[in-house]
Amino acid sequence: MYNTIIKYIARNKIFAIVGFYFLFSAILKATAEIDICIPCLWKSIFGVQCPGCGLTTAFISLIELDYRKAFESNWLIYIITPFGFYYLTQDYIKFSRKYNA
Repeated sequence: MYNTIIKYIARNKIFAIVGFYFLFSAILKATAEIDICIPCLWKSIFGVQCPGCGLTTAFISLIELDYRKAFESNWLIYIITPFGFYYLTQDYIKFSRKYNA
């Protein structure tokens, strides 16, 4: 199983790098108050909030187990997180079946 995970990560390098950076920066912000998160490019360029604004803050609030703050930051976190986890799980299962078959 460990070997399959390594091959899955190697096959999805870009996704793994972006996901690791996002997770690492969110945990760092939640635990040590060090902010290396990427700002919203849409808001930086156009000055208008996008529907995704606040998702990183909401994710950090989930890590801190502050569910109310997560909802107030962006309620879509409660939709995106389960669907993202489901997609990642299903993609890994397909990869694992193909790799082990």
